[in-house]
Amino acid sequence: MGLFDIFRKKKNETIEQGSASESTEILSESESNSDASEDEQSTAVSENTSAVTQPMMEQVGLVNEDEVKIWQEALDKQKISTPQLTETETETETETTEQQIYDAGLKKSRTGFADRFNRFLANFRSVDENFFEDLEETLVGADVGFDMAIKISDELREEVKLKNAKRKEDVRDVIIKKMVDLYEADGINEDATMNFAPKGQTTVILFVGVNGVGKTTTIGKLASKYQKAGKSVLLAAADTFRAGATKQLQEWGECAYVPVVAGKEKADPASVVFAAVEKARDENYDVLFIDTAGRLQNNVNLMQELEKMKRIIQREIPEAPHEVLLVLDATTGQNALQQAKLFKNSSDVSGIVLTKMDGTAKGGIVFSIRNEMHLPVKWIGFGEKASDLREFNPEEFVYGLFKELVES
Repeated sequence: MGLFDIFRKKKNETIEQGSASESTEILSESESNSDASEDEQSTAVSENTSAVTQPMMEQVGLVNEDEVKIWQEALDKQKISTPQLTETETETETETTEQQIYDAGLKKSRTGFADRFNRFLANFRSVDENFFEDLEETLVGADVGFDMAIKISDELREEVKLKNAKRKEDVRDVIIKKMVDLYEADGINEDATMNFAPKGQTTVILFVGVNGVGKTTTIGKLASKYQKAGKSVLLAAADTFRAGATKQLQEWGECAYVPVVAGKEKADPASVVFAAVEKARDENYDVLFIDTAGRLQNNVNLMQELEKMKRIIQREIPEAPHEVLLVLDATTGQNALQQAKLFKNSSDVSGIVLTKMDGTAKGGIVFSIRNEMHLPVKWIGFGEKASDLREFNPEEFVYGLFKELVES
């Protein structure tokens, strides 16, 4: 089953669940009315019973009003049965599903996509050359990227004819299906899982990216996740040039109960990396996260610095780093793609962390990265909390981005 078929199945299931929920609400309302009638009948019976038993009170000598009141309360208590809550009913917290998290996190991107395609389709008259020009412009505006926009447009020329799509709804569905199919095809043999060292050895993960993309924050969130999962985590503050970078990482370390190896301000970043790798190896830490500087992306010295760090890491742990994760800010659109190209050529990037996805109205950058870079998105960030950083799930992403566009 392809990714688009999974998407359609998921949407149908959601619609069915919604219908079932509405039926349950109607049934509950009916039962509530029935319960109310039973309560009224019970009250009437109680009043009649009190009237019948009044002569009995007098016969047994309970003529004092206070005594009558106590006796009546005792009778009432016997009639009340306290229902026992089931285990499910006593739980006040409900687990948020991955689908709900993606739905909420992609709200702005979904709205942006829907608005762009709706404006595009509003002018739809026929599938001609103007149609394809407008489509390419729409896709580029959604950050899908120029190359992929042209590729989608070219492949659609034949498919729209083949599907005999004439209504705008049919055309829309064909476009989205083609985007999803191409996205899936570009990801064949792509490994989106995290690579770890063999058990008993330290996994070294190097984080790269320009300043301001959320690199240090991402490290803090992942440190918290892995620490809660029972792994021993160590952080290395190798961004010694940015003012406040070390302090920021140390604050994250305190929150996650994770130690941080740091050097003096303006110290050689490679010296911090060496100290951290040595400590992680000798003290048997499970994971070492290394923060790096992110000055101007065209700064040759930055790339040379990263190469120096890798040499030092590999001298101590030959198989490391096990991951080189490039952190990108989704709100920067095609600038993020250019950064990806630069770092991939010089840093052997193994995966992408896409941050601030909840703050962008363009979700096409994910398609662009896979199509042009063939790099897997391994983590995606939807907010400030540690729990807002999620493992990237293509199925939930596609559903969260397109669910309001494609008919069931």
